[in-house]
Amino acid sequence: MEMKELYELFLQHPTITTDSRDVPEGSMFFALKGDTFDGNAYAISALEKGAAYAVIDEKEYTKESNDRLILVEDVLTTLQQLAKYHRVHLGTPIIGITGTNGKTTTKELISAVLKKKYNVLYTQGNFNNHIGVPKTLLQLTKEHDIAVIEMGANHPGEIKTLVEIVLPDFGIITNVGKAHLLGFGSFEGVIRTKGELYDFLRVLQGTVFINNDNPHLLGISNGLKLVKYGQKDAKDLLVKGELVECNPFLKFEWQTSSTLTPQLSTVNCQLSTVNCQLSTVQTRLIGSYNLDNALAAACIGTFFNVPATDISAALEEYTPSNNRSQLTITQDNKLVVDAYNANPTSMRAALDNFRLIKAEHKMCILGQMGELGDVSEEEHQKVIDLLGDCGFEKVWLVGENFAKTAHPAHYRLFANVEEVKAAIATEKPQGYLILIKGSNSNKLVQTVELL
Repeated sequence: MEMKELYELFLQHPTITTDSRDVPEGSMFFALKGDTFDGNAYAISALEKGAAYAVIDEKEYTKESNDRLILVEDVLTTLQQLAKYHRVHLGTPIIGITGTNGKTTTKELISAVLKKKYNVLYTQGNFNNHIGVPKTLLQLTKEHDIAVIEMGANHPGEIKTLVEIVLPDFGIITNVGKAHLLGFGSFEGVIRTKGELYDFLRVLQGTVFINNDNPHLLGISNGLKLVKYGQKDAKDLLVKGELVECNPFLKFEWQTSSTLTPQLSTVNCQLSTVNCQLSTVQTRLIGSYNLDNALAAACIGTFFNVPATDISAALEEYTPSNNRSQLTITQDNKLVVDAYNANPTSMRAALDNFRLIKAEHKMCILGQMGELGDVSEEEHQKVIDLLGDCGFEKVWLVGENFAKTAHPAHYRLFANVEEVKAAIATEKPQGYLILIKGSNSNKLVQTVELL
């Protein structure tokens, strides 16, 4: 079947599913393969449950009498090509976002700001991979004014693959840090891969929003149209911000400091005069490291002519709910929950911020960091050394990577979250401010309801 024909079917049945357990009536089922499953085997079941069509790539599952089975060479590639075809057909302006840390929070903040003025499609959760990105694009409709698409990667070339599906008009890399080094090979590999977004926009003459305080990003930004934000003084910033306090919630001031005239006619984003009045924002975000994320959202909102008052309101109203820098108050403790992801950069930022929060009794439960390759031992030791400067009353460490470090005797070591849960059951901390930080694989979020 030609892509044009498949697209006509999609327009008639615009709901996509890849899960045979969840088949909306009239949807199109794409039979993806995984390490432990083959979606082709569930195609007939999906049709019986109400799917209008099922796209498969194994001829043995076809039946001559069933013309609702669509045989293609590769289902995943077809899904991605269909998403790209749909994106080109609609021509919706798209902001592509990637980065080592903060991309999901920044995506949420950008979307919250833009929603004050526009109908926005944006990536839900962290569905930012080779499957989630095309599924998000296929949710675009003519009613959307703009889209914010998050793109993640843990191997070289992945961002290149995604941007060639998304075809973003605008881009932002939140930052680059030491994460997934086992896949990227080195920190330089991280920079090159994240920079694939810049490479695409450089050729297409797209616009990049950039943190002017980040030398790694500035170092790979040659030849790009830059719209800058930052905390340090610079004459060509669109938005400048300054930390007021973070105890525990981020409070900051920001203002615009230049004018720009965007050239995207399909979105009403002409900036004639810029309101340079200083705005103060009290957020519900924990962590001074979120200031850059908030300034990115303010910069993009300003660029697209969202009033400053609406930008500030959106940033104040946003409440994190994804185990990223959120405060949870229980009967016994106050918890700073940042248990979705962890790498050396984000771990240091979390600890540096936590040490500044005022509390009589502090405790941290840290899970080991994954995918660090040859530098794993070195990076876990650096965390231990930083903890030594923080002076927290209690430190619990989870995972064999922390067990290999040289650490003080009073630090508690646990093999896994089950051991932590058992310790909480017999010696539950009470009256503490507790930082819970670690990679999702540690499952430390399971401790929240116990503390």
